[in-house]
Amino acid sequence: MNPDTAAHPDSFKMASAACEVLVQQADLPVYCPREDELLWNAHPRVYIHLETPGDMARCIYCSTVYRLVD
Repeated sequence: MNPDTAAHPDSFKMASAACEVLVQQADLPVYCPREDELLWNAHPRVYIHLETPGDMARCIYCSTVYRLVD
């Protein structure tokens, strides 16, 4: 275990920590984990299938919900 992480656990973002991600048509195609996530300990890339506004899908690895809003 990294001693810096153990001493300050609230200062570090966990990989795939988002519960729900709102997605727009311009963001398609969508995959999880996203580019802004920590990838060093995240799961393999999974493409999320969204087509029409209101569609939602859950990542099979981390359970993050992706919702297409427009």
